[in-house]
Amino acid sequence: MAEVKIFGYTDKISVKPGQSIDVFVSADGVSEAEAKLVRLIHGDEHPDGPGFLEEEVACEADGPWPVRKQYTQVGSFLEVADPEAVLALEGPLTLHAFIYPGLPEAGQRQGLLGRWDNDRNMGYALGINRKGHLEFWVGRGDEVDYVEAEVPLIAKTWYFVAATFDPASGRATVHQESVANRYNGLLGRVAPIDFRSHVAETFRFRPKHLPDTPFLIAGTRDFHEARGHFVSQTYCGKIDRPGVHGRVLGEAEFDAIKGGALPPPDGMVAYWDTTAGYTDRGIGDVVIDAGPHKLDARGYNRPVRAQTGWNWNGRNDCFRLAPEEYGGVEFHYDAMIDCNWALTRTVRLPETLKSGVYAFRLRAGDGVGLGEERVVFFVRPTIPAGKVALLFPTASYLAYANEHLSFDAQIIQPMTGQPPIVSEVDIEMYKNWEFGLSTYDAWADGNGVCYSSYRRPILNMRPKYRISSMGVTWGFAADLSILAWLEHKGYAYDVLTDEDLHVEGLDAIASYACVLSGTHPEYYSERMLDATEDYIAGGGRYIYMGGNGYYWNVAFRDDEPWIMEVRKLDSGMRAWAARPGEHYLATTGQKSGLWKNLGRPPQKLVGVGFIAEGFETSRPYRRMPDSYHRTVSWMMKGIEGEMLGETGLAYGGAAGLELDRYDLNYGTPPHARIVASSGGHSDNYMLSIEEILYPYPGLAGSQDYRIRSDMVYFTAPNDGAVFSTGSIAFGQALPANGFANNISTLLGNLVDAFIAPGRLPGALWVNDEKQWK
Repeated sequence: MAEVKIFGYTDKISVKPGQSIDVFVSADGVSEAEAKLVRLIHGDEHPDGPGFLEEEVACEADGPWPVRKQYTQVGSFLEVADPEAVLALEGPLTLHAFIYPGLPEAGQRQGLLGRWDNDRNMGYALGINRKGHLEFWVGRGDEVDYVEAEVPLIAKTWYFVAATFDPASGRATVHQESVANRYNGLLGRVAPIDFRSHVAETFRFRPKHLPDTPFLIAGTRDFHEARGHFVSQTYCGKIDRPGVHGRVLGEAEFDAIKGGALPPPDGMVAYWDTTAGYTDRGIGDVVIDAGPHKLDARGYNRPVRAQTGWNWNGRNDCFRLAPEEYGGVEFHYDAMIDCNWALTRTVRLPETLKSGVYAFRLRAGDGVGLGEERVVFFVRPTIPAGKVALLFPTASYLAYANEHLSFDAQIIQPMTGQPPIVSEVDIEMYKNWEFGLSTYDAWADGNGVCYSSYRRPILNMRPKYRISSMGVTWGFAADLSILAWLEHKGYAYDVLTDEDLHVEGLDAIASYACVLSGTHPEYYSERMLDATEDYIAGGGRYIYMGGNGYYWNVAFRDDEPWIMEVRKLDSGMRAWAARPGEHYLATTGQKSGLWKNLGRPPQKLVGVGFIAEGFETSRPYRRMPDSYHRTVSWMMKGIEGEMLGETGLAYGGAAGLELDRYDLNYGTPPHARIVASSGGHSDNYMLSIEEILYPYPGLAGSQDYRIRSDMVYFTAPNDGAVFSTGSIAFGQALPANGFANNISTLLGNLVDAFIAPGRLPGALWVNDEKQWK
């Protein structure tokens, strides 16, 4: 692998000219990198297109930057605010909690709760050892004593666990008892397993404490000379209502807690009520201490809330109905939300920047391969200037950020119909835990990743990147083909992001005559969906440039728009499925999953919705009879013949990758015109799973008439209109043959009409069979 590597990210993804942006860079093998601000125009290096295009822009930050290796804290945990060191106990001690181990035999020790310094072997902690056994240990620096349960913990089973220590006698104990019921775990009552263990040992000494060691839940304190203090021995699994007492609790008291009673107040030092703080709008990262000292704990790397707890009984499927049953806080030792690197450079952007897509191009060493990085960000205008807005689907970029499908998804080759083409970048993205995971990946314990963030290097959000499993540009790099088309045609356009749309709603796009989506706006928050619908209904003209759009319901916190949450439920084409009872977003309290299943299928918004995906070929469209009608025939000006999109950078056609179709049953406006449709797709294209109740033969591309892409057009109130392409590959067809192709001509006719003032062409021809304006 490369000896020189450089990676970076910014604190903001959308900025305006003249604003400052913070850049965070980590480099291996060098101490300096050459920086240059560039405007990105086209990314796909396919030989049938214009190739990679960027433009250098003068900036105060141009020139050499000092860089260094930076380290990332990986793993989620809770850190307790304890300025008075109340938890630095050396006398009698009890630790207790409900736990749900996700990966007990991880091959490494996992801390559950305690005040332990792993570097100096000082303090105390309750955890899981390398063999998967519950273990309690204390240390004084030179020696460590421990007591281990005799029965291993079973994955995905709820336990009540506790440890006690009496320094007067030296007696230390561990206790574990199953609290599994009919609903809350993997195994039922019919499995003949003895879960319980009670073991005692005599320790030789009391624990000693370092003054600055924090009390941690789901990890322990560690140290490395290059990175300083960090947290290691992080845990995979859930913890529910942990507590600490400054005395030894008895068996009767344990039985009461195990039965659901509150821990006794006598001797209580801390009791973190993981069910407290819920609202109907979600819950944050602070876990409240209901004990006398109010030692609240704060989550790092976004421990997952709104998860079922030890006492979940299957009746209530949402934390809003029964918060007392949702005390499970879930941790993962490979979770990463924010690299939290030291700031490398704050850059004030030029006041004269035109709206567009930009990057800090960083070159280190010979400046090739992993020695070159482009840290991407988007510049929106200070005041909207263009008639056209290109809305980059940054929520979808977050969903796919650093995905590992080519390596970990067993279905990827049969699904894509081809072997992966793995690059040096893909290998680096896969092996480096510090870059985090995508919402198409699973954490080490097999649970799906529900959070993603852009405060980390996103290696597949780079202009030249080709997704390894499919061999084509995808997401950001594909969307640059639309930008390059706008640039080539000379339109006055502005660039916006999903974040702008989510934060500002309709105000972000209201001033534009025409808005173009990206190729794959799959992930959409409620605010984004509302704003898009209100824009169209208010007279806006919208061109949906992709496929599989407006599909998953996602959420962002107002104060942290760089972090997205999604939960994949029991419907839809998905990489994982959330467990029972865990379908609601901790961010907002809203049910996640498909917008279709929340009463808002994309057909209601843009006339088409997802029907199929396939990845080894693309097809052209054929004009449909509606395209000759006087209301829409103007779109075909300059186009000869019946076929559209016979070339393209994504498998040689304009209809491919993921397809959407017209469907009156899901709310396509009844007056919508089907302008063109694709057909003849290969059997690699399969009907989307939410469309069927039972599987049966004949659901592949050559067999099912529904597997097609429909170009659909309809007028909206107040002279608004929508045109939908129904295909991810449509945008990648624009650059073919130097932009001289009928897909480019069609889109040009549409944009020209959409940005012109007054009524749209054909608007007066309403006296026909559909009688719609």
